[in-house]
Amino acid sequence: MSPVLAGVLQLLALMAALALAYVPLGNYLARVYTSHTHLRVEKWIYKGIGADPDTEMRWPAYLRGLLAFSLAGVLFLYLLQRLQGVLPGSLGFAAIDPDQAFNTAVSFVSNTNWQSYYGEQAMGHVVQTAGLAVQNFVSAAVGIAVAVALVRGFARSRTGELGNFWADLVRGVVRVLVPLAVVGAVLLVACGVIQNFSGIHEVGQFMGGSQQWNGGAVASQEVIKELGTNGGGYFNANSAHPFENPTPFTNLFEIFLILLVPVALTRTFGVMVGSVRQGYAILGTMATIWLAFVGLMMWTEFAHHGPALQAAGGALEGKEVRFGIGGSSIFAVSTTLTSTGAVDSFHSSFTGLGGGITLLGMMLGEIAPGGVGSGLYGMLVMAVIAVFIAGLMVGRTPEYLGKKIGTREIKYAACYLLITPALVLVLTAAAMALPTPGDSMTNSGAHGFSEILYAYTSAANNNGSAFAGLNADTQWFNTTLGLAMLLGRFVPMVFVLALAGSLAGQQPVPATQGTLRTEKPLFTGLLVGAVLIITGLTYFPALALGPLAEGLA
Repeated sequence: MSPVLAGVLQLLALMAALALAYVPLGNYLARVYTSHTHLRVEKWIYKGIGADPDTEMRWPAYLRGLLAFSLAGVLFLYLLQRLQGVLPGSLGFAAIDPDQAFNTAVSFVSNTNWQSYYGEQAMGHVVQTAGLAVQNFVSAAVGIAVAVALVRGFARSRTGELGNFWADLVRGVVRVLVPLAVVGAVLLVACGVIQNFSGIHEVGQFMGGSQQWNGGAVASQEVIKELGTNGGGYFNANSAHPFENPTPFTNLFEIFLILLVPVALTRTFGVMVGSVRQGYAILGTMATIWLAFVGLMMWTEFAHHGPALQAAGGALEGKEVRFGIGGSSIFAVSTTLTSTGAVDSFHSSFTGLGGGITLLGMMLGEIAPGGVGSGLYGMLVMAVIAVFIAGLMVGRTPEYLGKKIGTREIKYAACYLLITPALVLVLTAAAMALPTPGDSMTNSGAHGFSEILYAYTSAANNNGSAFAGLNADTQWFNTTLGLAMLLGRFVPMVFVLALAGSLAGQQPVPATQGTLRTEKPLFTGLLVGAVLIITGLTYFPALALGPLAEGLA
């Protein structure tokens, strides 16, 4: 079987699996977030944290709960790392340095999972399981909660209430992420992913010598790493490591986990607003962009330029032979079009244009299908922008799902769109202008610039993947990337919740003959165009200096 055909068959199998899970999981998520009953274990949690799950919150109260919970998570994870040297199960590893502990704490709480450390050489069992793995669950649940709050903003009227943050958070963990993670972890263990608490072992190497490896609760962390679109690997090689991702089947299954909840949430959106066709329109937009990026990535990586590429059958450098170019291309696109950051190949070794595709996927806002929760609310903000543009074109007040998009709503949407590019471009410019960050670059020219641009794009968009030629374990990068992750995660949430509160307080507007039908293919095309033009052109000058210059050289 040719490598190209193998890649296409993997793509078709993945799409079929997602299609089978779409309706049942999407409907289940809608029931979870519209239910008025509480499970017994949920009641225990509410009692323990002193929360009343039946109290409705307006958007400022919802935001305060979210920020307070996230701040507590940052402080707890920071202290856990700083105290690692005296904790049981530390495997002899010392406490993490303050700047790196801050970077890692912010990274996992913000659902970024950027790692400036070697996992198997820095983190013991307690930090990995009680710290990092726990944040993989709760940070993903926070993203879903914000998306559900925005959906309620569209679905409700004449009220500013968006639900209860604590109820949404707990339900996301208890009813959604934990059950799916248990099933997925069992399957990964059955397929060869390790799950233990063993110490450090001396392992012989094929060419002589030895190397030290430690075990760990890898399968349970691997599944939520992908399912929650987190991305932080137990080992430094991430999903290219055979202990995390041993076979082509597990590789495809992990891609499925990455896409599962973000795709299903479009169905949840349709059910909760009372029109599943609206959900299909959003899904169609996401699928169009994702398929286009997968096709472009396969084309760039399978293109035969030069004798080395011809002999290998494509750009195989930096890719695992057991996955091939097709599987690696699908994984790379899926992980950068979501806020995952997990990698099964070396993105820095992709072709110049292939690396540019991964960059552009993050720059679009990771909305196709995006991170868990963040992909849906990011695409809905773009839908608000799209209907506003359409309204300007025909000279009428724009409406979306029966809600008028006025001055206040479009300001919230515009601020949401501007915060991430501002962080990426300003911090990239500072890193290129100052001498100290430049010492971390192992490559010069266009590729070196791409490494810096990729790092800040990944951090501000809460992705977490990297061009590994950059040494990011310095005070400058640990601090500035930490700030980019913190601001890139929580400042946009402020505008999303403010938008949700504004929409929920409106009185529905009846549809007329002049109302744009947002469930039609025409709107899907308009939305795709808005995503590519508005967000893509924002970064075009920076892309021209980096991956485009390298790819066309």
